[in-house]
Amino acid sequence: MKLHVGCAMWTHAAWQGRQLPNPLPPRDRLRSYAAWCNAVEGNTTFYATPSRETVESWAKQTPDDFRFLPKLPKPVTHERRLTEVDAPLSGFLSAIEPLGPRTHALWIQLPPSFVPGDLDALATFLRRLPRAHRYAVEVRHRAFFEDERWERRLEDVLGEVGAEWVTFDTTVLFETAPTTEAEREAWRKKPRLPRRSRALTDYPIVRYIGRDDAERTVEGWQHWIDTVVDWLREGRSPTVFVHTPDNDDALALAHRFHDDVRARLPEVEPLPEPVPAGPLTLF
Repeated sequence: MKLHVGCAMWTHAAWQGRQLPNPLPPRDRLRSYAAWCNAVEGNTTFYATPSRETVESWAKQTPDDFRFLPKLPKPVTHERRLTEVDAPLSGFLSAIEPLGPRTHALWIQLPPSFVPGDLDALATFLRRLPRAHRYAVEVRHRAFFEDERWERRLEDVLGEVGAEWVTFDTTVLFETAPTTEAEREAWRKKPRLPRRSRALTDYPIVRYIGRDDAERTVEGWQHWIDTVVDWLREGRSPTVFVHTPDNDDALALAHRFHDDVRARLPEVEPLPEPVPAGPLTLF
C-alpha cells in the first residue's frame, strides 16, 4: 500500500540548508527533493513547454514510481480554451514522453472563467486526448461546487473518459484573517471554494493549502488524513500535495502528512528517511 505526497515545486530557496543541501546544483535539486517526497506538481509546464532534454534529466533524477502531474500549457487551457490546440498540445505531449510511467496524470487546470456553458468544449477535448495517459481536471467556477446540476454534469463528463476531479482545498487558508504577507497575497490570488472530497477514480488528487503557521496547517489537514485513510482502505491510490502560502515548510509538512497517515495505517509503505542537510527547526 503506497501513498504519494509532494509539493508545488521541487526547488525552493528556504529548503536549502534546512531539508536540502546548500549549495545545491540545479541538476541535483529534483534528486534531493525525491529523497523527501514521491510526487510533485508540474506547474512550470503551464508557462513553457520544456525541452525533451530537460524532461530526460527529470526522469534520470527520479525512480519509476515517482509521480509527476504536468500541467497542460497555458495556450491550451486559458488562451485557446481547449479548441484548435493541436499544435501546442502535440508539442507538450512529445516533450513529456521521457517521463514514461512517472507521468501520473496530465493536469488540466481551467480558469475561473470556465463556466458550466463550456462543458461541451471540455467533453469534446477530453474525448480527443490519447488514452495513453490519465487526466485530472481542476475547475474554479463556484457553480460546479454550489449547484448540484452542474456538479453532476461535470462528473458525467469526467466519468466518460475516466478523468479525476482535482480538489484544491483552500478552506483552512480562508478560515481566519491572514497574518503574514504571503498569506495576504494568497488571499488575493487563491480561489475561495467549498471543500470537495469525492473521488471519481482510483487515483484521487488533493491539493491542500494551509497557513504559514505549520501547526495550523497540521490541524487543518485532519479531514484529509481521515479521507486518505478511507481511500487507501478502499484500494485507491491517492496523491496529496501540501502547500502553504510561503511554502517554506511545505517539504517537511508533506513528509509529516505521510507520517500521520502511516500512524493510522501502518501498512502504508514508508517514505525514504532523508539525511538532514542542516539543523532541523520544524517540529
